[in-house]
Amino acid sequence: MEAEAVVKDWWLYHGTGEGADRRARLEAGFPPPWRDFTGTPDPGYAPPGCAGAAWERTWRRGEGYVPDEPEKDVVNTALHLRRPLLVTGKPGVGKSTLAYSIASDLNLGPVLHWPITSRTVLRDGLYLYDAIGRLQEAGLEQLRTPGAQPAAALPAPEADTAPEADTAPAADTAPALSAPSISRYLRLGPLGTALLPQDRPRVLLVDEIDKSDIDLPGDLLTVFEDGGFLIPELARLAQEDPTVAIGTDDDPDAVVRITQGRVQCRYFPVVVLTSNGERDFPPAFLRRCVRLHLEPPGPDKLARIVRRRLGVDIESGEEYQDLVQAFLDRGEDGDLATDQLLNAIQLRLAGAWSAPADRERFLATVMQHLTGPTA
Repeated sequence: MEAEAVVKDWWLYHGTGEGADRRARLEAGFPPPWRDFTGTPDPGYAPPGCAGAAWERTWRRGEGYVPDEPEKDVVNTALHLRRPLLVTGKPGVGKSTLAYSIASDLNLGPVLHWPITSRTVLRDGLYLYDAIGRLQEAGLEQLRTPGAQPAAALPAPEADTAPEADTAPAADTAPALSAPSISRYLRLGPLGTALLPQDRPRVLLVDEIDKSDIDLPGDLLTVFEDGGFLIPELARLAQEDPTVAIGTDDDPDAVVRITQGRVQCRYFPVVVLTSNGERDFPPAFLRRCVRLHLEPPGPDKLARIVRRRLGVDIESGEEYQDLVQAFLDRGEDGDLATDQLLNAIQLRLAGAWSAPADRERFLATVMQHLTGPTA
């Protein structure tokens, strides 16, 4: 219980909520010179705040997280250095929930979530471009306007050829179609949205990066160092249309104006990358991250988690103590997730599986191993 009461003056993240004053300190803090970015916010764009369904989901998931003092030290180190936080540990120890805890504790708005698979590439996180949809729309527009041709497809006129009087208009007099606006077919991804210039950071959860293609961590290095990226499709149009409004990962209708195709952050986002340890990362990638390893919780922390999540004091009943001990004992034979213990206690609170003869089947049902010979 001693660690729960520790508070250090330099901490921004406490894990206890009610962090409006600490968020103000976060916004006013001075970044390291090498992490000072110069993006200019779009005055017409406002990111989602601490209201609405998305924020409710973030707050509910994050407010029950119980960080230890060493975890707070590492998280706050990443906040002050404005570096990505690489969180490792076994499945179910709360790696992803930590991102929601940071957002809810400092009132930073809904978490942006980027789940990683073996097919994920960097552009998936930066932006999405529906080139096929734009091409189809151009084709439909041509069908709606008979005789019209896309401007780029018009043939060059021939000087020595005159049009026949009873034929269709010459190509240079036929109405030309302009391509549909590209803004309707572009949308920022979670990483791209997190990098929008703001005076307050967004929290981005890059979930299970160890499942990625081998090139993704290396591809992220430049983005993490520059705090921004270029959208080539907009950069090519910069002379004709220097500023284009496109949608964000939060809401395709909540458009933000992008100038010269460049997205450049002002405050580097709070990036939480999770890994189950299925692969190693290159040294160059690790050097740019602050690393945190989460161990499975012990009895004291489990008691605090149950009290925070379910309002149950483990010391108040032998059956709850028995469930915690069974969870710890079964954890010696294979990995278990903390939410499996919460499920077991929730079932007991509902009166389910209460017959003594059902104890072993009950434990085998709700506390199945995630790894090991019985998984």
